[in-house]
Amino acid sequence: MYAIIETGGKQVVASPGETIRVETLSGEAGDSVHFDRVIAVSDDGKMLTGDEIADAKVMGVIAEHGRGKKVIVFKFKRRKMYRRKQGHRQNYTDVKIEQITV
Repeated sequence: MYAIIETGGKQVVASPGETIRVETLSGEAGDSVHFDRVIAVSDDGKMLTGDEIADAKVMGVIAEHGRGKKVIVFKFKRRKMYRRKQGHRQNYTDVKIEQITV
């Protein structure tokens, strides 16, 4: 069984017992979190969408907060001596999925 949820403007596949990485959520490690924006649920090979899962929820627990690997942003224009180097590290939250209710 798995569900496709929307959080932080992105869609994520979540299965019970799995840890997913999402955009930063408010709360401390160990806090409970639930996702109401469920797009689809697959159960025994049958895909449920739309009105069939209007009240579906995905429950989880915040495992940890962190920052991702550094991404280098380098802008360059040839023959103009234009160079800009910038680094970026995106914040994230790891969530351990407890259960999916339909």
